[in-house]
Amino acid sequence: MSDLTVAPHEHGVVRLFALDMRPEEAKFLREPGAIDQLLGVAGLDPEQIDIFPVSDLEDLGLFGYLNEGCGISEDQLDRDALQAIDGWVMVLRSAAFGGHAATLNPDPKLRLIGLYTEDATSWSGGVIETDSAKPFSAPQGSTEGIGQPHRIGSAILALVILLAVGGALWLIL
Repeated sequence: MSDLTVAPHEHGVVRLFALDMRPEEAKFLREPGAIDQLLGVAGLDPEQIDIFPVSDLEDLGLFGYLNEGCGISEDQLDRDALQAIDGWVMVLRSAAFGGHAATLNPDPKLRLIGLYTEDATSWSGGVIETDSAKPFSAPQGSTEGIGQPHRIGSAILALVILLAVGGALWLIL
């Protein structure tokens, strides 16, 4: 599989493209369907595509954007090569493909810089061996009084209703 082939249900992959075009052309790529045409695919989710000039990143830089913003590990990134990139770039996340397979046929104005994978969260863990983690280890409280009406609250409510009815009758008579 090449860097321009998207597997079905691909997840956590980020493709970085340099845009060899004028700023006006790059800004136009934010319009619906424009990226689809330049990549030769249809139905991309524009929310999963970032297009911006590298200068907008200021001190963070492209290295920081990919590392801190996209969750790409430092060992995948070449800091010097990323610092050398200027102009406009496009960051294309695999979520843009909506779980569908695709083969990208990019326009010559798009140059693939790299393909990176986001750090995955490890959801595995060891066995918890504390007493509180054992089933039914919570203290068993008393169930006395559960489900029985609170007689004081009911009595006060009845008294308020009687006073309201008595007051209404007094006004009428």
